[in-house]
Amino acid sequence: MIKGFIFDLDGVITDTAELHYEAWKALADEMGWDFDYQVNDKLRGISRMDSIKVILEHNNTSLEEDRLAELATKKNDIYVASLENMTPDDYLPGARELLTHLRTEGYNVALGSASKNAIKVLAQLNANIYFDVIGDGNSVSKSKPAPDIFLYGADKLKLQPEECIVFEDAESGVDAAKAGGFHSVGIGPEERLGHADLRFDSMSEATLFEIKSHFKDLF
Repeated sequence: MIKGFIFDLDGVITDTAELHYEAWKALADEMGWDFDYQVNDKLRGISRMDSIKVILEHNNTSLEEDRLAELATKKNDIYVASLENMTPDDYLPGARELLTHLRTEGYNVALGSASKNAIKVLAQLNANIYFDVIGDGNSVSKSKPAPDIFLYGADKLKLQPEECIVFEDAESGVDAAKAGGFHSVGIGPEERLGHADLRFDSMSEATLFEIKSHFKDLF
């Protein structure tokens, strides 16, 4: 039986993708690196340090680890400053409605995000009331596609992976859910998330009714 839901943050609850893109773009321009939306799309669901390594690989260059960490921190400072403008109006359509419905129905809910700024984003959205457990980039050492962040959430909820449904917008996130033995719901295009157990183009389509209809044997 399904008892818990675990949500990624960026691209599922809210869309900070453009803010991340602008921060990486500002850093890349300063460093003279090539960076565009195509490269940015490869950064979905992975950690800050892994992201900068993807950008360096794209530019056929390398740096010492301490310099990488310094630049990743610089990017993060740009991004965090931009979060000050985020408000409770910045939920993705359908996200707050689903979270509210899950609260009403009494389900356990966890956040499973690679972001180390998840607590700040949740505060800006006034979203803490919807989550029993917060798992973020500070909670585990291995980021997606390793299943650790979802296993952390399930453990804190005192649930088994097969009792939880994971919501993800990243290929690596669905890979992580599958690796951990979770049921998965993908939010986004078929070409990126066709391997999820269930997929919607947007959160507005991902109602609890639709989820229960698909996983009817689990409710």
